[in-house]
Amino acid sequence: MMEYPGDFWIMAVSGLMLQAMNFGFLAVLFTRIDTVAGWSYHEMLVLSGFISVVMALVEGGWDGVWTIGRMVVEGDLDYRITRPAPVSVQIGSSAIGMQAFGNLTAGLAMAAYGWIGAGIGFDPVTLAVAVPLFASAVAIQASYLTILNGLGFWLKGRYGSFAYAAVQLQHSVGRYPMSIYPAAIRAAFTVGLPFAFVNFIPAQILTGRVPLAWAVLPPIAAAALVGLSALVLRLGLRSYDSAGH
Repeated sequence: MMEYPGDFWIMAVSGLMLQAMNFGFLAVLFTRIDTVAGWSYHEMLVLSGFISVVMALVEGGWDGVWTIGRMVVEGDLDYRITRPAPVSVQIGSSAIGMQAFGNLTAGLAMAAYGWIGAGIGFDPVTLAVAVPLFASAVAIQASYLTILNGLGFWLKGRYGSFAYAAVQLQHSVGRYPMSIYPAAIRAAFTVGLPFAFVNFIPAQILTGRVPLAWAVLPPIAAAALVGLSALVLRLGLRSYDSAGH
């Protein structure tokens, strides 16, 4: 896509416009209300900006997982298996979501504006906590997409329908505090689909809503999901029998 500047700018601007709409919606919403489940305007920007930046980094560096189904159906994995490089890395890095550039720019702007407005600060302790939280969020996002797209090894479909549905659901529910949902929904989005670990739990920690000890949970969840995604890919590659079978 970088070979054709028009394609690049269409995708980059579309991502930027989407995030601008999210920002505008929150701005309009908070002209009518003061808080959402106790979350202020700037704290909501941190919540929304955090998830936008995480998604953008995964789109820019790990977007190839969306091609697993197509690779399985077309036998495209054959030459990747024989190359002297990890197959998972070859798959993940085989595509770049160009919308990531717009999403990253707008997401960083929202997160920074919200961070400053919420008074979170840039002291060494806060930054020392924020960095592993952010790294864990990226790992969790990439891992759950890998797991859901990895079902293509057995479903034999070209497109990751389950992954696509999960991302659309995450776009809808992940930009709001999980506390607005019933307990069963919160549990499903924490344990089943780990949306809460991508932005809600890190934002709670950074805004002081939960004890700092909670900061150990996202890295643990990230390690578990990375291990599970590696297992899914390993089992999938074992079941892979090239095209035509």
